[in-house]
Amino acid sequence: MTADGLGLTIGQAAAYAGVTIKTVRHYHRLGLVAEPERDASGYRRYRSDALFRLVQVRTLAAAGVPLAEIGDLLDAGPEAFAATLEEVHRELTARIEDLTARRDRLHRLDHGDRALLPDRACAILETLAGLGFDPAYVTGQREALVLTRALVPEIFDGFMTWLEESLADPETVELTKRGWEARSWDPDDPRIGELARELAGKLLARRELLSMPSGFEERSDTAVRYGMVNHHMEDRAPSIARLNALVETELRAAGIAVPHR
Repeated sequence: MTADGLGLTIGQAAAYAGVTIKTVRHYHRLGLVAEPERDASGYRRYRSDALFRLVQVRTLAAAGVPLAEIGDLLDAGPEAFAATLEEVHRELTARIEDLTARRDRLHRLDHGDRALLPDRACAILETLAGLGFDPAYVTGQREALVLTRALVPEIFDGFMTWLEESLADPETVELTKRGWEARSWDPDDPRIGELARELAGKLLARRELLSMPSGFEERSDTAVRYGMVNHHMEDRAPSIARLNALVETELRAAGIAVPHR
Protein backbone atom coordinates (compact mmCIF):
# COMPACT_ATOMS: atom_id res chain seq x y z
CA MET A 1 0.00 0.00 0.00
CA THR A 2 1.09 3.56 -0.59
CA ALA A 3 1.34 6.08 2.17
CA ASP A 4 -2.01 7.67 1.25
CA GLY A 5 -3.76 4.31 1.62
CA LEU A 6 -5.27 4.39 -1.85
CA GLY A 7 -3.34 1.39 -3.14
CA LEU A 8 -0.45 0.69 -5.49
CA THR A 9 0.20 1.94 -8.96
CA ILE A 10 0.61 -0.69 -11.65
CA GLY A 11 4.37 -0.13 -11.55
CA GLN A 12 4.48 -0.68 -7.81
CA ALA A 13 2.24 -3.75 -8.00
CA ALA A 14 4.41 -5.25 -10.74
CA ALA A 15 7.58 -4.61 -8.75
CA TYR A 16 6.13 -6.09 -5.56
CA ALA A 17 4.92 -9.19 -7.40
CA GLY A 18 8.21 -9.64 -9.25
CA VAL A 19 6.89 -9.16 -12.78
CA THR A 20 6.90 -6.42 -15.40
CA ILE A 21 4.13 -3.92 -16.10
CA LYS A 22 3.73 -5.58 -19.49
CA THR A 23 3.12 -8.92 -17.75
CA VAL A 24 0.49 -7.41 -15.45
CA ARG A 25 -1.36 -5.98 -18.45
CA HIS A 26 -1.12 -9.36 -20.17
CA TYR A 27 -2.72 -11.00 -17.13
CA HIS A 28 -5.49 -8.42 -17.34
CA ARG A 29 -6.15 -9.23 -21.00
CA LEU A 30 -6.37 -12.94 -20.18
CA GLY A 31 -8.77 -12.25 -17.34
CA LEU A 32 -6.41 -13.74 -14.74
CA VAL A 33 -6.27 -10.57 -12.64
CA ALA A 34 -9.14 -8.12 -12.54
CA GLU A 35 -8.21 -4.65 -13.71
CA PRO A 36 -8.84 -2.14 -10.87
CA GLU A 37 -11.13 0.82 -11.31
CA ARG A 38 -9.48 4.20 -11.82
CA ASP A 39 -9.41 6.59 -8.90
CA ALA A 40 -10.40 10.26 -9.02
CA SER A 41 -7.00 11.17 -10.47
CA GLY A 42 -7.39 8.66 -13.30
CA TYR A 43 -4.93 6.05 -12.00
CA ARG A 44 -5.67 2.39 -11.41
CA ARG A 45 -4.82 1.45 -7.85
CA TYR A 46 -4.03 -2.11 -6.80
CA ARG A 47 -5.17 -3.01 -3.30
CA SER A 48 -4.14 -6.04 -1.27
CA ASP A 49 -6.67 -8.45 -2.82
CA ALA A 50 -5.53 -7.60 -6.35
CA LEU A 51 -1.89 -7.88 -5.36
CA PHE A 52 -2.57 -11.25 -3.72
CA ARG A 53 -4.19 -12.51 -6.93
CA LEU A 54 -1.27 -11.18 -8.97
CA VAL A 55 1.21 -13.01 -6.75
CA GLN A 56 -0.81 -16.22 -7.09
CA VAL A 57 -0.84 -16.02 -10.88
CA ARG A 58 2.87 -15.19 -11.07
CA THR A 59 3.76 -18.09 -8.72
CA LEU A 60 1.74 -20.66 -10.68
CA ALA A 61 3.04 -19.40 -14.03
CA ALA A 62 6.63 -19.60 -12.76
CA ALA A 63 5.94 -23.17 -11.61
CA GLY A 64 5.00 -24.15 -15.15
CA VAL A 65 1.21 -24.04 -15.02
CA PRO A 66 -0.06 -22.90 -18.45
CA LEU A 67 -1.65 -19.46 -18.30
CA ALA A 68 -4.79 -20.85 -19.94
CA GLU A 69 -5.32 -23.12 -16.92
CA ILE A 70 -4.48 -20.73 -14.11
CA GLY A 71 -7.84 -18.94 -13.98
CA ASP A 72 -9.87 -22.13 -13.56
CA LEU A 73 -7.29 -23.47 -11.14
CA LEU A 74 -7.50 -20.48 -8.81
CA ASP A 75 -11.29 -20.54 -8.94
CA ALA A 76 -11.50 -24.30 -8.27
CA GLY A 77 -11.99 -26.05 -4.96
CA PRO A 78 -9.12 -27.53 -2.91
CA GLU A 79 -9.42 -31.04 -4.45
CA ALA A 80 -9.38 -29.81 -8.04
CA PHE A 81 -6.52 -27.47 -7.18
CA ALA A 82 -4.45 -30.33 -5.74
CA ALA A 83 -5.24 -32.64 -8.68
CA THR A 84 -4.23 -29.99 -11.21
CA LEU A 85 -0.98 -29.29 -9.40
CA GLU A 86 -0.20 -33.01 -9.40
CA GLU A 87 -0.71 -33.12 -13.17
CA VAL A 88 1.54 -30.09 -13.59
CA HIS A 89 4.14 -31.87 -11.45
CA ARG A 90 4.03 -34.90 -13.76
CA GLU A 91 4.36 -32.71 -16.85
CA LEU A 92 7.28 -30.82 -15.38
CA THR A 93 8.99 -34.08 -14.44
CA ALA A 94 8.62 -35.31 -18.03
CA ARG A 95 10.02 -32.02 -19.33
CA ILE A 96 12.96 -32.26 -16.95
CA GLU A 97 13.69 -35.81 -18.12
CA ASP A 98 13.51 -34.68 -21.75
CA LEU A 99 15.81 -31.73 -21.12
CA THR A 100 18.22 -33.97 -19.22
CA ALA A 101 18.31 -36.38 -22.16
CA ARG A 102 18.97 -33.48 -24.53
CA ARG A 103 21.76 -32.22 -22.28
CA ASP A 104 23.31 -35.69 -22.25
CA ARG A 105 23.16 -35.85 -26.04
CA LEU A 106 24.90 -32.47 -26.26
CA HIS A 107 27.52 -33.76 -23.84
CA ARG A 108 28.09 -36.76 -26.07
CA LEU A 109 28.50 -34.42 -29.04
CA ASP A 110 31.50 -33.01 -27.20
CA HIS A 111 32.97 -36.49 -27.40
CA GLY A 112 32.70 -37.01 -31.16
CA ASP A 113 31.68 -40.56 -32.09
CA ARG A 114 29.92 -41.18 -28.78
CA ALA A 115 27.10 -38.91 -29.90
CA LEU A 116 26.11 -41.39 -32.61
CA LEU A 117 27.54 -44.74 -31.56
CA PRO A 118 27.66 -46.93 -28.44
CA ASP A 119 30.90 -47.36 -26.53
CA ARG A 120 31.56 -50.75 -28.12
CA ALA A 121 31.56 -49.26 -31.62
CA CYS A 122 33.76 -46.36 -30.48
CA ALA A 123 36.26 -48.88 -29.12
CA ILE A 124 36.39 -50.55 -32.54
CA LEU A 125 37.17 -47.22 -34.20
CA GLU A 126 39.92 -46.59 -31.65
CA THR A 127 41.35 -50.04 -32.40
CA LEU A 128 41.36 -49.29 -36.13
CA ALA A 129 43.30 -46.10 -35.51
CA GLY A 130 45.68 -47.91 -33.18
CA LEU A 131 46.41 -50.55 -35.82
CA GLY A 132 47.54 -47.87 -38.22
CA PHE A 133 44.60 -47.81 -40.63
CA ASP A 134 44.39 -44.81 -42.92
CA PRO A 135 42.29 -42.06 -41.23
CA ALA A 136 40.06 -41.98 -44.32
CA TYR A 137 39.38 -45.72 -43.87
CA VAL A 138 38.54 -45.17 -40.20
CA THR A 139 36.14 -42.41 -41.26
CA GLY A 140 34.51 -44.77 -43.75
CA GLN A 141 34.03 -47.43 -41.07
CA ARG A 142 32.59 -44.84 -38.71
CA GLU A 143 30.05 -43.86 -41.35
CA ALA A 144 29.29 -47.53 -42.05
CA LEU A 145 28.65 -48.20 -38.37
CA VAL A 146 26.35 -45.19 -38.09
CA LEU A 147 24.46 -46.24 -41.22
CA THR A 148 24.18 -49.84 -40.05
CA ARG A 149 22.79 -48.80 -36.70
CA ALA A 150 20.23 -46.53 -38.37
CA LEU A 151 19.23 -48.60 -41.42
CA VAL A 152 19.76 -52.24 -40.47
CA PRO A 153 19.89 -52.39 -36.66
CA GLU A 154 19.15 -56.12 -36.86
CA ILE A 155 22.72 -56.80 -38.00
CA PHE A 156 24.49 -54.06 -36.01
CA ASP A 157 25.69 -56.30 -33.18
CA GLY A 158 26.81 -58.93 -35.67
CA PHE A 159 28.68 -56.32 -37.68
CA MET A 160 30.54 -55.18 -34.57
CA THR A 161 31.41 -58.77 -33.66
CA TRP A 162 32.73 -59.35 -37.18
CA LEU A 163 34.87 -56.21 -36.96
CA GLU A 164 36.21 -57.13 -33.52
CA GLU A 165 37.23 -60.62 -34.62
CA SER A 166 38.70 -59.32 -37.88
CA LEU A 167 40.87 -56.81 -36.04
CA ALA A 168 42.11 -59.55 -33.72
CA ASP A 169 43.48 -61.51 -36.71
CA PRO A 170 46.73 -60.01 -38.13
CA GLU A 171 46.20 -61.67 -41.53
CA THR A 172 42.74 -60.17 -41.89
CA VAL A 173 44.07 -56.77 -40.84
CA GLU A 174 46.74 -56.90 -43.57
CA LEU A 175 44.22 -58.08 -46.17
CA THR A 176 41.86 -55.28 -45.20
CA LYS A 177 44.63 -52.72 -45.54
CA ARG A 178 45.45 -54.10 -48.99
CA GLY A 179 41.80 -53.82 -49.89
CA TRP A 180 41.86 -50.15 -48.93
CA GLU A 181 45.02 -49.61 -50.97
CA ALA A 182 43.18 -51.09 -53.96
CA ARG A 183 41.12 -47.90 -54.21
CA SER A 184 43.96 -46.44 -56.26
CA TRP A 185 44.16 -49.43 -58.63
CA ASP A 186 42.56 -49.63 -62.03
CA PRO A 187 39.20 -51.45 -61.76
CA ASP A 188 40.46 -54.03 -64.27
CA ASP A 189 43.66 -54.73 -62.36
CA PRO A 190 43.98 -58.54 -62.08
CA ARG A 191 45.13 -58.18 -58.48
CA ILE A 192 41.59 -57.22 -57.53
CA GLY A 193 40.26 -60.68 -58.40
CA GLU A 194 42.99 -62.37 -56.37
CA LEU A 195 42.38 -60.07 -53.41
CA ALA A 196 38.63 -60.72 -53.60
CA ARG A 197 39.20 -64.48 -53.35
CA GLU A 198 41.45 -64.04 -50.32
CA LEU A 199 38.99 -61.74 -48.58
CA ALA A 200 36.09 -64.09 -49.32
CA GLY A 201 38.13 -66.98 -47.95
CA LYS A 202 38.68 -65.10 -44.70
CA LEU A 203 34.98 -64.35 -44.45
CA LEU A 204 33.97 -67.94 -45.13
CA ALA A 205 36.36 -69.16 -42.45
CA ARG A 206 33.93 -67.53 -40.00
CA ARG A 207 30.75 -68.42 -41.82
CA GLU A 208 28.66 -68.19 -38.65
CA LEU A 209 29.21 -64.43 -38.58
CA LEU A 210 27.75 -64.07 -42.07
CA SER A 211 24.28 -65.37 -41.23
CA MET A 212 21.44 -62.86 -41.38
CA PRO A 213 18.81 -62.50 -38.63
CA SER A 214 15.61 -64.48 -39.09
CA GLY A 215 13.16 -62.67 -41.38
CA PHE A 216 15.67 -60.04 -42.42
CA GLU A 217 15.89 -61.21 -46.03
CA GLU A 218 12.11 -61.27 -46.39
CA ARG A 219 11.79 -57.50 -46.03
CA SER A 220 10.96 -55.77 -49.28
CA ASP A 221 13.66 -53.14 -48.77
CA THR A 222 16.37 -55.45 -47.43
CA ALA A 223 18.62 -55.11 -50.47
CA VAL A 224 18.32 -51.33 -50.45
CA ARG A 225 19.15 -50.99 -46.76
CA TYR A 226 21.98 -53.51 -46.94
CA GLY A 227 23.37 -51.93 -50.09
CA MET A 228 23.40 -48.46 -48.51
CA VAL A 229 25.76 -49.84 -45.87
CA ASN A 230 27.85 -52.46 -47.65
CA HIS A 231 28.45 -50.35 -50.74
CA HIS A 232 28.99 -47.08 -48.90
CA MET A 233 31.64 -44.89 -50.56
CA GLU A 234 31.93 -47.13 -53.64
CA ASP A 235 31.00 -44.23 -55.90
CA ARG A 236 34.27 -42.60 -54.85
CA ALA A 237 36.44 -45.60 -55.77
CA PRO A 238 35.40 -47.77 -58.76
CA SER A 239 38.08 -50.34 -57.94
CA ILE A 240 36.57 -50.84 -54.44
CA ALA A 241 33.14 -51.29 -56.05
CA ARG A 242 34.55 -54.08 -58.25
CA LEU A 243 36.36 -55.65 -55.29
CA ASN A 244 33.16 -55.73 -53.24
CA ALA A 245 31.16 -57.13 -56.15
CA LEU A 246 33.68 -59.96 -56.64
CA VAL A 247 33.70 -60.76 -52.92
CA GLU A 248 29.91 -60.96 -52.91
CA THR A 249 30.01 -63.25 -55.95
CA GLU A 250 32.42 -65.57 -54.13
CA LEU A 251 30.19 -65.61 -51.06
CA ARG A 252 27.04 -66.36 -53.04
CA ALA A 253 28.84 -69.18 -54.84
CA ALA A 254 29.62 -70.62 -51.40
CA GLY A 255 25.95 -70.50 -50.42
CA ILE A 256 25.90 -67.25 -48.44
CA ALA A 257 22.65 -65.33 -49.02
CA VAL A 258 24.04 -61.87 -49.72
CA PRO A 259 21.16 -59.49 -50.58
CA HIS A 260 21.25 -58.33 -54.22
CA ARG A 261 21.19 -54.60 -54.86
